[in-house]
Amino acid sequence: MAKTKKTIYFCQNCGFESTKWMGQCPGCKEWNTFVEEIVDKKELKGRKEIKDVETTVLKDITSVLEDRISTHMEELDRVLGGGIVKGSLVLVGGDPGIGKSTLLLQVCKNLSHDNVKLLYISGEESLQQIKIRADRMGEFSENLALLCETNLDLIKSVIEREKPDVVVIDSIQTMYNEGVNSAPGSVSQVRESTAILMQIAKGLGITVFVVGHVTKEGVVAGPRVLEHMVDTVLYFEGDRHASYRILRGVKNRFGSTDEIGVFEMCSDGLKEVKNPSEFMLDGRPEDASGSVVACSMEGTRPILIEIQALVSRSAFGMPRRTSVGVDYNRVNLLMAVLEKRLHIPLGDYDAYVNIAGGVRMNEPAIDLGLVLAIYSSFKDIIIDEKTICFGEVGLSGEVRAVNMVEQRIHEACKLGFERVILPKVSLKHLKGIEDVELVGVDNVRDAVSVIS
Repeated sequence: MAKTKKTIYFCQNCGFESTKWMGQCPGCKEWNTFVEEIVDKKELKGRKEIKDVETTVLKDITSVLEDRISTHMEELDRVLGGGIVKGSLVLVGGDPGIGKSTLLLQVCKNLSHDNVKLLYISGEESLQQIKIRADRMGEFSENLALLCETNLDLIKSVIEREKPDVVVIDSIQTMYNEGVNSAPGSVSQVRESTAILMQIAKGLGITVFVVGHVTKEGVVAGPRVLEHMVDTVLYFEGDRHASYRILRGVKNRFGSTDEIGVFEMCSDGLKEVKNPSEFMLDGRPEDASGSVVACSMEGTRPILIEIQALVSRSAFGMPRRTSVGVDYNRVNLLMAVLEKRLHIPLGDYDAYVNIAGGVRMNEPAIDLGLVLAIYSSFKDIIIDEKTICFGEVGLSGEVRAVNMVEQRIHEACKLGFERVILPKVSLKHLKGIEDVELVGVDNVRDAVSVIS
């Protein structure tokens, strides 16, 4: 009798398939990520007829603007690109306990009052647990229906019968398809379950939100193809022991991926932070060296952040360098620029750099803030608390221009800053700014002379 099943090894990180187990994945180069799964062999029963497929000329297609549904949460709408798109598949990832289920349940509450038919499907919590969490958020309308089920065939039949406008799946790792002979959460199950949900979203025009767990590296658990299949990927970041949360879009077929949303976790759910700059600078120390305020752009939104640096002489032969919220290699690069261009002996000093508030910023415009914070701590110079800076620093020590200069300056004026240190080449493009002192610098030597 011919075998109807075979064994395949999958990489849990990237989804690479192999007929044998391997210690290192050839696709993503990760170690010990292969798992064994049983796959059915489907025998061909005759040759299927090939249907003729016609092509369509691009200019004959009429473009229609997608209809968006507002979630009544400006921070979430901004990350989504203006609201929920009908028939889209959205993946929401984040650490356990960060607030993914709370965010989506809060979205369901807002939409339920707009006569939007919703279906919340949970594979992890009971109906009573969801009810307890919902009571803390306020009153829900009758447009929200709950279902506790993990069988995807039953879920599909319920969706086809009820025909809701928005469906929430919490979470994709708990769903299973009876046609796949593997455990829930495995590579095959996650991939096939997402494919079925994508067919439901596109075929019936239903918006589907999918909650995804993350691995210890901070990426969505399961094959990498999961992120390629969905329309939008949102990551919920932040320390679950702190009150703030940051929602960041890393993929969006209907909008920009540069926007972020800032929330504060309260007892009655997530509260939007309308002015994240003021929130990030709350509790800033006075008369302390190694502290400076820089401006970073997240999409179209300027955010003021406090950069802290502590430079102290090392007691061992090899100095220690630590960075939190900023790229470690970038800090080492900027310290090398200071050591070379300003002849500062940083090779014998420990350096600790931190962005207050627990946020992570990767924009090059905060380079000047990092340089001034490190120099301020090394020389024990207190930078005026009404001073803000931004600019990219090159290997030659030059301060290069950045984009959206006027938006950064207006945000600084709004919060009461009186002096802005910025690239000198950006001054010629500014007109009509009188409420703040603008100090243009060509290189890091000019920048440190301003605060000395």
